Amino acid sequence: MIKAPVLHQTHLLIPHEEPLPSSSLSPSPSPSSTSLHGIECKTREQECLPPLLQRCKCMEEFKQVHAQVLKLGFEANTRCAGGLVAACALSDWGSMSYACSIFEQIDEPDAFAYNSMMRGHVKDCEPEEAILLYNKMQHRGIQPDNYTFPSLLKACSYVSALQEGMQIHGHVFKYGFGDDLFVQNSLINLYGKCGDMKLCCGVFDQMDHTSVASWSALISSHARLGLWGECLRLFEDMNCEGWRPDESTLVSVLSSCAHLGALHVGRCVHNFLLRNMKELNVIVQTSLVDMYVKCGAVKNGLTLFHQMARKNLFSYSVMISGLALHGLAREALRIFSDMLEEGFEPDDVIYVGVLSACSHAGLLDEGHRYFDMMRNEHRIEPTIQHYGCMVDLMGRAGRLDDAHELIRRMPMKPNSIVWRCLLSASKVCQNIESAEVASRELFKLDPHNASDYVLLSNLYAECQRWEDAAKTRTKMVNRGLNQVPGFSLVEVKKKVHKFVSQDKTHPESEAIYEMIHQMEWQLRFEGYRPDTSQVLLDVDEEEKKLRLRAHSQKLATALALIHTCQGSTIRIVTNLRMCNDCHIYTKLISMIFERTIVVRDRNHFHHFTNGTCSCRDYW
Repeated sequence: MIKAPVLHQTHLLIPHEEPLPSSSLSPSPSPSSTSLHGIECKTREQECLPPLLQRCKCMEEFKQVHAQVLKLGFEANTRCAGGLVAACALSDWGSMSYACSIFEQIDEPDAFAYNSMMRGHVKDCEPEEAILLYNKMQHRGIQPDNYTFPSLLKACSYVSALQEGMQIHGHVFKYGFGDDLFVQNSLINLYGKCGDMKLCCGVFDQMDHTSVASWSALISSHARLGLWGECLRLFEDMNCEGWRPDESTLVSVLSSCAHLGALHVGRCVHNFLLRNMKELNVIVQTSLVDMYVKCGAVKNGLTLFHQMARKNLFSYSVMISGLALHGLAREALRIFSDMLEEGFEPDDVIYVGVLSACSHAGLLDEGHRYFDMMRNEHRIEPTIQHYGCMVDLMGRAGRLDDAHELIRRMPMKPNSIVWRCLLSASKVCQNIESAEVASRELFKLDPHNASDYVLLSNLYAECQRWEDAAKTRTKMVNRGLNQVPGFSLVEVKKKVHKFVSQDKTHPESEAIYEMIHQMEWQLRFEGYRPDTSQVLLDVDEEEKKLRLRAHSQKLATALALIHTCQGSTIRIVTNLRMCNDCHIYTKLISMIFERTIVVRDRNHFHHFTNGTCSCRDYW
């Protein structure tokens, strides 16, 4: 039995100026009291335990209540002991080690005590302990209830224990809780976090009744796996069925909008939040900033960021990285300076954004200065991501030898990220020798990444080394690797449309190619000539021009010009680095049609206005 601590103030929990309530813990009844009266007193004393536990604000106060329980001999009472375990394990001020010591003294713990302990272990990020405790519960023959499974399934989700989760799913049916809404929601969350979307959707589809939490778990599961389009479709279905989304659902939807460039949907979510939420927390506000920035509406993102009453490191990280993506390096560095003045201590993630900003804008000297500041002033040891940023910065600036030297002097072994940065920079500089060095290392470290073979092959093709280009492609095919096809997304009429190069599957394909013809006709008057060096195939000039004509970005632009009003902004997302021909083409189209065209490629944002681009042709 745990010994009671020495008490210096018997009634610390009850203010001196207040009289003791009639139900307060009291000494044992006098010998003159009848046995019935004694039973009533003990019953009242036990009943007053929960209110006293609720008033505890720290472990010292809790220990005094515990001492009273021991003094009155209630420690053997399963109900009292379970209340002590729950209070100690689940309170913010509690201690799991102390809760364990109480739990171990219970001769016959019930499901409530086990549930409290499992929830406490999950709260303290000890999911394995919760799963082990459930095994002990099973061995002792204690039947779980509907409160057992949500915390247990959450524990499995934390460690991606899919097999264990599936076994527990079987127990759910065995004990008759297959139709319990909270258990079903926990199963959706478990399978989603473990990446098994078939089982995740299967649980949802079999539910007779759903809730906002059910939809939220399903939508966040899709968002977690990058199934952005499906995430927005589910959100639309949720609205059609009359459910009002909660904040966690909307954060997942905003993340999907950010990745798809679905600005209209993102704005609708923002308006919904303003209409229905009295105050937006910092997580939701940061998600809105991220959505606006990644959808190309950087001014909206900046305005919202500056209006935030409270910011955290993640808010600053999102804004700095977002400005870096838009090539607005000076603005990103100014935000970083403001952050330091506010008293925030930067972490390694913040510095990745700062160095990326320098890299995107070619600020070589500033990049070196911030790299030194990170190490010397803020005592942050550079990670592989920071070295990758510096290699990219130096390589894109044409300092490939310096980039090689930095890789050689790195305190850790360079990984695929660093070599990939060098390979990409070598392609920009059209330095085959450097590219071959980087690719040799990449093929050793990560031989199954198709994009590395494609990048090297394209560089050979640009330099008209067709035989080497073919050998590289053959090596890729022999290893069973498939290139991810290039595509472009554009939001038109509240719907995101996807195009691939030479695409003729769109329902309005005929009108799109007619618009392409009109665009080319007007481009001739501006002196545009297709840059056929961008077609990395050994075909004649006419074939090259035909292939350039139907790049996915141009098809997306044509559809947007057909269906959007004069003067409105066109926003396109593409998964590849924009080619030189599309860059020149889009600059001229922005001038001819008097449109702002925002394109987010694999690495950068481009804002085309009146024949110029925000990247200043450095990307």
